[in-house]
Order: sequence, then C-alpha cells, then structure tokens
Amino acid sequence: MTTPVCTSASAAAAPARQTHSYPSFASYVRARGPVLLRTARSLTANPCDAEDLLQTALTKTYVAWERIEDHRALDGYVRRALLNTRTSQWRKRRVDEFACEELPEPEPLSGEGDPAERQALHDAMWRAVAKLPARQRAMVVLRYYEDLSEAQTAELLGVSVGTVKSAVSRALGKLREDPELVLVR
Repeated sequence: MTTPVCTSASAAAAPARQTHSYPSFASYVRARGPVLLRTARSLTANPCDAEDLLQTALTKTYVAWERIEDHRALDGYVRRALLNTRTSQWRKRRVDEFACEELPEPEPLSGEGDPAERQALHDAMWRAVAKLPARQRAMVVLRYYEDLSEAQTAELLGVSVGTVKSAVSRALGKLREDPELVLVR
C-alpha cells in the first residue's frame, strides 16, 4: 500500500481547478470542424499531422473563448492559431541529419553478396530454365519454385512419381551443363 507524500497539497489544488463548459464552442466545432480541417491539411503534408494541428489550435481557442469578443470572427481566430502553431512547429523541428566526410555504408551480411550479382544470377537461372522442354520446365518450377513434393507434382501433372523424379533429374543435369550457369560455380 502506498500513501501520497503530500495529501494537503493535492486536496488544496483540486478546488482551484475550474472547468468551463462552453456549449457554443462545441456547436462551433461541430459546424466548422470540416472546413477548419481542410485548412489544417493545406498547412501540412500528412493528414494525421493536420488533425493534431487542428486539435492544438482548437485547444488554444477553447482556452481563450471568454476573451474573444466577436464570435463572428472565430474562423479568423482559429486560422491564425493554426498558422501560428504550424510556424512554431516548423521552427522547433529537429534536424537528424549530420554532414560527414564519408557516407556510412552498411556492411553486407555474410552470404548476401552484391545485389547486382544476385540479380544477374537470378536472370541467368530463369533463362536456363526457359531453355528446358515444357514438361521438364513445369516439373522444375513446381518442385523448386512452388516447393511441392514429388507426389504433389505428380498428382498435379497427372504422371507417376517416378516420372517426376527422372524428368527433374534430367532437367537438373541440363541446368548443370548450361554455359551461363557454369561460370557461377
């Protein structure tokens, strides 16, 4: 069980807080909210940032509600609050980029290699697969690219499992002898 450190201070602060309810403010926000949101969206690139900006401006308007003499000029007041808030946000923005002599390059992961070389190998492999006879090509694609078992491949193509095994074996032999792929090994 925890006890508050200073109960008299929190009890004394409670009556000092006054909450005002302005029904006219609520009706104003309901009526003019969509128009003001469009204005906020024109000041930011992100719709979520625009909603936050409008919320901040409306909070400032709510705090000053009693001081605003002419309620016919509320749109101008809120627009000015939107603009001032956005300007303050822009001035306070942080810059997370730093100039340096050399650009930091990530170290390649082991076994990853050069992306251009991987793409070249990928293209060479597909060209070699495309050279296979249609039946062998279908079996290789189903077995190794679609990751089907020999039984699933045989069922899908309407052949025996032995036919799949022998056709895939012959296709792999042709791929091993392909001149484009010989350089890779």
